[in-house]
Amino acid sequence: MNSLSGCVNTKQLVYFQDLTNRPDSTLLKPYASVIQPGDLLSIQVNSLNPEATVFFNPYSVPANTPTTLSTPTTPLPVATGYSVAADSTISLPIIGRVPVVGQTNTQVADRLRQKLKPYLKEPTVTVRNLNFRITVLGEVNHPSLFNIPNERITLPEALGLAGDLTVYGQRKNILVIREENGQRNYTRLDLTKRDVFRSPYYYLHPNDVVYVEPGTSRAAAADRFYQVMPIVLSTLSVIAVVVTNVLLRK
Repeated sequence: MNSLSGCVNTKQLVYFQDLTNRPDSTLLKPYASVIQPGDLLSIQVNSLNPEATVFFNPYSVPANTPTTLSTPTTPLPVATGYSVAADSTISLPIIGRVPVVGQTNTQVADRLRQKLKPYLKEPTVTVRNLNFRITVLGEVNHPSLFNIPNERITLPEALGLAGDLTVYGQRKNILVIREENGQRNYTRLDLTKRDVFRSPYYYLHPNDVVYVEPGTSRAAAADRFYQVMPIVLSTLSVIAVVVTNVLLRK
């Protein structure tokens, strides 16, 4: 225990060390994801004539179906919905193809509601992205791929889903990998600083990968393990031989 304490300074484990009572002058707007080719959309249509509405809900999920986050012990559910084609559209019954790429869920819902008015009385439309997923890897307690049902998650929340960092994780060097506009971007964030709240990477985007690097103390702990284990195994072998000889003499 003493050697671990010597390797990991307690201050290195503290998040947001430079916070004060002074409020932030500007806050980031919550991230609203836009639809991309390959996304899988859940589209739920309701109206005052339910018989006709059923026709527009081929992928309807029963109302009593629970919506939960995936966990390391719970696999991601197999979802069904409208797949966004390479030509940036989805195809709905009667309405046909509708462009959706680059729009938010709310914008798509409004467009579909207008297109449904000739067929339904006072239609309402709800659109959700079924494959809003993030991945958390490295020095966390539960690395995994997580499905985010409410389509909004911050970096601290993602790390919380993964069980937080281990004592070996580098809080000053969190890597976020993001693909945008055909490019892969790599950004490192310092969780001990207040600036993380103003970073465009504070709100995670679909398919972001968060990687927590191990610190030098992890390597030192691994070295100690490999140094001690041969001695332990050797000692156990000697004890086993002695016990066996004693039993044989009896």
